[in-house]
Amino acid sequence: MNIAILGPGGIADDQHAPAVIAHPDATLWSVLSRSQDRAMEFANRHSLAAPSPAHTDLDSLLKDPDLDAVIIATPDRLHASQVIAAAKAAKHVLLEKPMATSLPECDEMIVACNQANVTLAMGYHLRWHAGHRRIRNAVANGLIGAIRHMRLHWTFAAPDDTNWRSSTETGRWWALAANGTHCLDIIRWFMLPTQGEITDVRCLVSRAKFGSPHDETSIVLLHFESGATAEFSVSVQFASESRIELYGDNGNVQMEGTMGRHGAGEIQVNGQPFAYEVANPFLLELDDFITAVQEKRTPEVSMQEGRNNVATLLQAIEASGVDSYHSA
Repeated sequence: MNIAILGPGGIADDQHAPAVIAHPDATLWSVLSRSQDRAMEFANRHSLAAPSPAHTDLDSLLKDPDLDAVIIATPDRLHASQVIAAAKAAKHVLLEKPMATSLPECDEMIVACNQANVTLAMGYHLRWHAGHRRIRNAVANGLIGAIRHMRLHWTFAAPDDTNWRSSTETGRWWALAANGTHCLDIIRWFMLPTQGEITDVRCLVSRAKFGSPHDETSIVLLHFESGATAEFSVSVQFASESRIELYGDNGNVQMEGTMGRHGAGEIQVNGQPFAYEVANPFLLELDDFITAVQEKRTPEVSMQEGRNNVATLLQAIEASGVDSYHSA
């Protein structure tokens, strides 16, 4: 499968590109950037295989008959138009989170991909963390009894407010888009099979450090059909270790430092170490995408689940009462 990358930023440079290069059924083919120089630098650094690998025009890249799929790692507000264009060009898509910035955009993307019969997989790589997967299976098999509560905490310290997620032109959320959407996906992945859907969403937002039009700190509370609860806190205002906690009738799970790009961290069950073998979550995510295309099956994180995630982010924003969020 010949794969292009749209957006040669940090996540593409140090995770997606190496994953494609390492996969036996994939070839890193071409790249799209706003800058021709940056596109050429990326193409040379990763030895892209297309005869003309560096593009600044999306239509030019998508017209390549030898291109099979794209990994989209561009700002959130570009996702919808780029996915729709890729679908119309019959290219499969692995899309970085979140899916889009509104539900109408999500719906248009789903229609376009279904009409073109192309696969759209959402890039929630934390589902492919080997420890997360092993502990989820164990919890599903009764490791700590019925789940009663789940808590996630994931922050980083932004140096200033120049990040594209803090701009209304390129994003709709900051902390919620950087880390919160991942936290929400992990919660849904663990909780939905036994606790049902989310029935209530509450949220507090702070913008006290940078005065951004978007959330700098968000604390989100969730209630499920079963009565179980969950919460996550995300921030760009301060640095701290990531943490995932699960509480059940018969015990608890603590995961320290497992969220991020690395696939590592420590897991304990009732205070005792829980062993797993560290693996590259981006390579496993890519393998699921390629296999889904080959087998014509739904990928691990489907278009509908991507839409569900966006819907809950929008509910959280509404619940926060921050008026600026109401602009699309």
